[in-house]
Parts: sequence; C-alpha cells; structure tokens
Amino acid sequence: MRITTIKQEPYTMSKGAQLEGFCMDLLSDVAKRVGFKYKVQLVKDGSYGRQDENGNWNGMVGEVVRGEADLAIAPLTLTAAREKAVDMTKPFMQTGISILLRKDISEGTDFFDFLSPFTAETWVGILIAYLGTAASIFIVTRISPCEWTEPQSEQNRFSFLHSLWYAAGALTLQGAGPHPKAVSGRVICSTWWLFSVALLACYFSNLTSSKTPESSHLTVKGFEDLANQDMIEYGCLAGSSTLAFFKNSNNPVYRRIYEHMERTKSFVSTMEEGVRRAKEGNYAFIGESVSLDLAVARHCELVRAHEVIGMRGYSIAAGLGSPIIKNLSVAILQLSEAGELAYLRSKWWASSCIADKGKSSVVQLHSLKGMFLVLSLGLGLGILLAVLELTLKSRRSAAEQRKTYCSVLTEELSLRLRNNNANKPQENVDKEKA
Repeated sequence: MRITTIKQEPYTMSKGAQLEGFCMDLLSDVAKRVGFKYKVQLVKDGSYGRQDENGNWNGMVGEVVRGEADLAIAPLTLTAAREKAVDMTKPFMQTGISILLRKDISEGTDFFDFLSPFTAETWVGILIAYLGTAASIFIVTRISPCEWTEPQSEQNRFSFLHSLWYAAGALTLQGAGPHPKAVSGRVICSTWWLFSVALLACYFSNLTSSKTPESSHLTVKGFEDLANQDMIEYGCLAGSSTLAFFKNSNNPVYRRIYEHMERTKSFVSTMEEGVRRAKEGNYAFIGESVSLDLAVARHCELVRAHEVIGMRGYSIAAGLGSPIIKNLSVAILQLSEAGELAYLRSKWWASSCIADKGKSSVVQLHSLKGMFLVLSLGLGLGILLAVLELTLKSRRSAAEQRKTYCSVLTEELSLRLRNNNANKPQENVDKEKA
C-alpha cells in the first residue's frame, strides 16, 4: 500500500535514509494487526489538505482523493469537510486548542506566595515543633533546681507565655530574655536555635530561587484571562484550523480573541516562529495542545495552559469506500486499549528539561526529617538532664532531712508542677495561708 505522510516532529522525522517518529511506529503496529505491506512517501506539496474554491483538494488529502496514495497517516485533523472527501478512521490521538507561554507569565503572583517554599504538612510540623519546644522549656525551667532553686519563695521567670515568646524570638533570630541558666534548659534552647537557623536558611533559599526578577506578575490560566488583558500579545498560525475555530465561533470570548488577532495581525507563519516568540516573552502562542506539549518538553522555560478547547482528533485517511478503513479503526482501538498509544505518546513526547531537576521545589516534610530528629533528641536530652538535676538535689535533701528519696522527689515534683502560688512573692502566700 502507498502511504503518504508529512514531516513534522515528532510524528515523522528523517533518520538517515529512513523515517521515524510516532506515526511511523503507529503505522508499523497497525500494519501488523491488519496484515498489509506498505511503502511510505512524503507529500509532494508539503500540505495537509485544504479545499480550494473550486472544490479541489491539495496536500495529503488530495493525493488520497486522486488515488496517488492509498492511506495518509499524519497529525491529520478529523473534520466534516475531510470526512466528505475521504474515509477517516477512529482518532488515534485527541487534541484541542490551548495556549503556550513563558512560565513567569503564566504563574503570576499569589497573595500567599510567602508560604510557597513549604507544603502545608511542613508548616504544621513546624508549628508542632514550636509548641513542643516552648512546652519543653516551660517544663525544664520548673523541674530543674539549677533554674528554679526555691519554689516556695522564689518567682519562676519562665511562665508558659514567656516560653512561647522565647521560642518565637529564637525562631526569628531576635532572642528574648531572660535566658535559661540550667544546663538542661540551655541544651533545649541551643537545639532550637540550631533548628531555627537551618529552617530559615532552607525557607529563604527556596523563596528567592522560586522568584524570577523578570516576572511580569501576570497570571494567564485560560482564554478568558488572555482576552481580558492587554499586557502581552497573542496569535496563532496564519490560515490554520485554529484560526478558523475562533473565526467561526459564536462564543464572545473567542470572538474577541479572533478580532484582536485580526486587528493586530499577530499571526505567525510556522510553529517554530510561534515557539520562538513565546520564549522571548510578551507573546502567547495559541495552537494545538499536543504540539504545544512537545514545545514544553523541548523548551523548559515554556508551559502550556491547562484549559483546552475545541477538542478534535487525529485520524488516518483512506479513499472513499475503502474496504480497509474498518479494520484500521479496530486496530487503533485495540492499540489504545492495550496502552500502546499511551506508550508511543510518552516515548516521543519525553521531556528533555534536565535542567529543571536542579531547581528548587516546594519543601516536603520528609525532606526536613533530619532537622526534626535532631530537635526531638535535643528536647529529650534537655528534659532528661532536668530530671537528673532534680534527682541529685532530691538525694541530697533526703540525706539532710533523713527522709526517703522517693518522698522528697514526689514533694519536689508536686511543688514545682502543681503549686499555683509558685509565681507569687512569699509574703502574699503567707497572707493567703493566714
């Protein structure tokens, strides 16, 4: 069978004297399932297929209509006009119309961008670490006799509110006195300071690297955003089916886009020109989504908008009444159900943006697990030291008062943790007792 095609990356490309690409792999798989041999030739006039005023077709569709080729395999859009001239199979790929632009134009600035370096789980973990550290400082400064020597008469400097204030001061690298005197309290505070320094370094590193100085702070997520702004130019391929879609649409947003393109003459002559202008900035290129996906895979500074309109399909064309068209459609459906079409898509649309791997991204909680582990060990060590300090004092007091060690330790803990008058001067306590 004579197969006509057209060169377009990554559908059909030259590799020496041979042709390769998505369509060549698809043709090979379909030929095996249907059972035919083929010979591929490039379309003579380099066109897909358009009907002139006299009803004559050019391009690949014209070659099939005139019998110069049995099949046409390419990113050939299934349209009503082509379906009248030739028979077309079930679509082997779905596409639509979308927008290609530079990342710094599409992303814009959010009101809560200052939270973007960390995930929500990471912020929750930081809050838990902050509260846990403040609680540990509060407990240690009450338990340790080196910090609070005489709970009966001496006022404790570290209430829970002051512990929260102290931890917040350390987190902002400002400090908030008074500082703990006991070794146990200093261990906890030193660990928290170390955690704070590492956390802030990670935060500012990801915050600054995620910003680009040339950002225009313009968010373009879809066609309505594009139509409602006048900061960047936009256009599509001249004489393309994309332009015809906007021209024939009754949607007011799409009509405004078409009228703007006609008024400014912002069309491009080739796909390559559209990609180049999008890379240069201040230009949004409107085209078929699968072609834009390929541009994104090859050019790391570009991104495709999520909105896709005017869904359509790419099909294989055969002559009217061709007996093979039914078998070709069945073969395409079988390849789709077996996942072969998805595999070919991932094979030929593989991204080459290796440079993006070195860029910072949102910090996940598991990325900071080492910092949280060190903090947990520091808090545990500080509390353990405070208990040991109180234990040593209780042993000395038990020997002096000739009481059991357990009773003295119980009294000390009860006095330090449950005494509601611990923060009041001694004379006020005596008055209340009287």
